[in-house]
Amino acid sequence: MAGPESAPISELDLAAEFPQATREQWQELVAGVLRKSGKLPEDFAGAPESKLVTRTYDGIEIQPLYTAEDVPWDVGFPGLPPFVRGARPEGQVSTGWDVRARFTGDDAREVNKAILADLEGGVTSIWLSVPPSSLADALNEVYVDLAPVVLDAGPAYEAAASELLALFAEREIPASEATAVLGADPIGLAARTGSAVDLGPAAALAVRVAAKYPKVRTVVADGLPYHEAGGSDAQELGALVAAGVTYLRALTDAGLAVEAAAGQLEFRLAATADQFSTIAKLRAARRLWARVAEVCGFSSPMRQHAVTSPAMLTRRDPWVNMLRTTVACFGAGVGGADAVTVLPFDAAIGRSDAFSARIARNTHAVLLEESKLAGVADPAGGSWYVEKLTDDLAHAAWAEFTAIEAAGGLVAELASGALAGRLAATWEKRSSRIATRRDPLTGVSEFPNLTEKPVVRTPVESTVEGGLPRHRYAEGFEALRDASDAYLASHGERPKVFLATLGPVAAHTTRAGFAANLFQAGGLEAVNPGATDDLPGAFRASGARIACLCGSDSAYEAQAADVAASLGAEYVLLAGKGSYDGVDATIFTGCDALEVLNGLHAKLGVAL
Repeated sequence: MAGPESAPISELDLAAEFPQATREQWQELVAGVLRKSGKLPEDFAGAPESKLVTRTYDGIEIQPLYTAEDVPWDVGFPGLPPFVRGARPEGQVSTGWDVRARFTGDDAREVNKAILADLEGGVTSIWLSVPPSSLADALNEVYVDLAPVVLDAGPAYEAAASELLALFAEREIPASEATAVLGADPIGLAARTGSAVDLGPAAALAVRVAAKYPKVRTVVADGLPYHEAGGSDAQELGALVAAGVTYLRALTDAGLAVEAAAGQLEFRLAATADQFSTIAKLRAARRLWARVAEVCGFSSPMRQHAVTSPAMLTRRDPWVNMLRTTVACFGAGVGGADAVTVLPFDAAIGRSDAFSARIARNTHAVLLEESKLAGVADPAGGSWYVEKLTDDLAHAAWAEFTAIEAAGGLVAELASGALAGRLAATWEKRSSRIATRRDPLTGVSEFPNLTEKPVVRTPVESTVEGGLPRHRYAEGFEALRDASDAYLASHGERPKVFLATLGPVAAHTTRAGFAANLFQAGGLEAVNPGATDDLPGAFRASGARIACLCGSDSAYEAQAADVAASLGAEYVLLAGKGSYDGVDATIFTGCDALEVLNGLHAKLGVAL
């Protein structure tokens, strides 16, 4: 009998010795589990797994199970159009992705010190935001021919580009070997600031650069403004591709051939802690741009720079940001980004220090060197879930892109406020899920630590006004925590809520824990007396003015009204659902925690 080694890999059936499972068998098992948990009525006529379906902010359904039937198409190969599986046939096996760190500041010597330290620690390119006049000093002793520079000078991109190109000449770097991204992005600037869009200077700069510097890109199409304004993945991608097409038109109108114009662009996208969405986003983006290439007549794939999402970073318990950015970096790498920037864990607090910069660059090192993440070309390729999610997202993003084009293009959509309105609608949905903790924020809306020692950093003052808003997911809860800290500083204690625990510990501990977690998310100290026969006395001793009943449903039926009346509290809540005399409000899984907490702050006189 021939061994498995004699069969081609494509013919190997690793499950041949196991009984074949059918979808119907799986559905029966799903139905059994859901009925036992009370989530599936006995007379339910639909597919039982439909109870497990979730939806993204783009309305894409996430199924509990994917099979080959969900991906009937040929998924293709890395390095071939539409480049879903990667821009290069070998993927990133040889070098890994470009480890790009961001540097900003007014003190050129300090910036230079940080750059040299990061380059020594494994960073391979420099994303630089300094005044143009400081650029040469910031790059002192930096081998810019080995570590490419990506400029981010905002409205001063022409001056910054001139400084960098002059530096190439001064250091006798051949124009044919100079590598950089000059960072011209007038559309992104308009999205950030509300300024008028003038594509002429960027297009003229691109024409000059393309004629002399074959490895220098001039223009960046940036998706971060739309992501930070609260947009969905499809909205970010639709705007990103619309920006790319707008730049493509401007550059070809200025005289560049379409292939040369496409070669002048780099695309920037957000990578989030939702690893599969990040993987799918990067893959879908390449597919979208490949479609543009097919229509416009050029062949080059999308050049991608992924940045860990600023919106997902928290100021409270910022150490958790290390986990968020690691997952985001993983998703960006697996998704095939050419360059990845991991923002330091303290980036939302202020100017990052050497420790946080080291952690950020070592995140790449762990994933690339220890985990060998780049050792496989398109490691997510062939996953039915990833392939289907990529396809669904590409269709949703293409619909967003065509809607923008039909309305006159991205510049017109920004000027009219139509895009801002759609982004705001998505942010409203996202805010609701954050407020109800359906989108939990570890260390902020879930498992907060009121005794954590704040991380102190030098504040970074933002001078940007106008344009699309810049949101962080944690901002609502963190405003409450800030107010609580101010109250503590002025009163010597935090605002508090008394947990009126009914019955023995085993009977009340689950709901008491739930209530404490919710109150602490708003900076309110939860006073738990444990099992006690004298709740009124314990309440008076606590110094609290507000109480929350915590117990079992049977305890509520028997005691809630009497206990609520006996406490003498100004306001009484109950952990759970139901209506009882003397109870003013309830808290439960899925309630609007931010609304509850803001109301309690107001009742306690905590100024926001």
